[in-house]
Amino acid sequence: MMRVGVLVLLGSLLLAAGALGGSDEKELGKAEGYPLCPPSLRPERRCLVSMVSRFDEMYPARKVARGPQAWPLKRAAVEPAIRYTSRSLGLDDYLARNRTTGLLVLKDDTILAERYQYDRTPEHRMHSYSMAKTVVAMLVGVALAEGKIQSLDDHAAKYVAELKGTPYGETPIRHLLTMSSGVRFSENYSGTDDVATLARLSILGESAGGAATVMPFRTRDRAPGERFSYSSAETQVLGLVLRAATGSTVADYLSTRIWQPMGAEADASWIIDKGGYEATYFGLNARVRDWARLGMLLANDGALDGRQIIPAGWVRTATTPPAKHFAPGQTGMLLGYGYQTWIVPGKPGQEHQFALRGLRGQGVFVEPKSKLVMVHTAAGDVGNPGLMVMLELWFGVVDSLGQ
Repeated sequence: MMRVGVLVLLGSLLLAAGALGGSDEKELGKAEGYPLCPPSLRPERRCLVSMVSRFDEMYPARKVARGPQAWPLKRAAVEPAIRYTSRSLGLDDYLARNRTTGLLVLKDDTILAERYQYDRTPEHRMHSYSMAKTVVAMLVGVALAEGKIQSLDDHAAKYVAELKGTPYGETPIRHLLTMSSGVRFSENYSGTDDVATLARLSILGESAGGAATVMPFRTRDRAPGERFSYSSAETQVLGLVLRAATGSTVADYLSTRIWQPMGAEADASWIIDKGGYEATYFGLNARVRDWARLGMLLANDGALDGRQIIPAGWVRTATTPPAKHFAPGQTGMLLGYGYQTWIVPGKPGQEHQFALRGLRGQGVFVEPKSKLVMVHTAAGDVGNPGLMVMLELWFGVVDSLGQ
């Protein structure tokens, strides 16, 4: 791996920059020590900080075991200047204005910046929300390479017998990967939409779990592959396919195929339903530094120190729009879409950028050319238009530190 600047070896107990304040501390429950509240699809604002950093204390979860040795990260002796918004603002400005719980910038194997707010620390496992979707896609690629999934053109029902005769069961895996099944599914976070139904049937235990969590969604509006339409249920089906095809829980498969080989420093966890199936559409929890390790693994086309962990061709395919109507600006939004991965429009020479993104301001942004990764965890409100501000910061990171 390349080395950047003046470096010092990071021991496992090295403290990052101290936890700082942030915007809306009072509303977020600072006086109560950021309380951990009972499970709810509509949590109070005072409950958000602990919810996004202690999610696996609220719901049943399965461990994603780390391996015997962590991939060592180093740290620049001095945090470099990072400017954004026409170079008028810096990291301190960003943190003071946004509900960021954790922020880490990694270049190659070197941490350039690491900050936490709201009394969060490097030891907290930050909830993924939909960042987990990209992890599921990478596991599909591994299962395909191992021959456990035979073809992306296979229908989901080939592996999950309970889905036979349903629209999702009759959808090819490749169109589940691109959120283009054509099955009707509403995801607007109103609390009464289809994703709320999915949550009630999975993490809130209102079904037996597994295939039962996607059974209500049985209307096909268009042919598979025809149109991008964001749907958490598609990732949930991919998780069912993974479990059936590999004969392993998704958490265990992640542990043995990616988490341990990439050198995670800590166990992660994945929320499970009543039947013991992972809620693969969102339920992964991990330390900020391990999210950064995962981002760098993807920046290196799935390889670490010469060892291929995820097939390189799969990583490139998953992080590239599969057709014109999945490109940035063509999906109905600024970002494009690959295999469960958001495509970020970059400047000339920096076109290949992508991101894992989750609700409430979670993100892992990757620029492979410069080997740059930014992890951003947050306690934002649902529907808060924070993506553009986060993208401004990310573009500032690339402009300030990229080569």
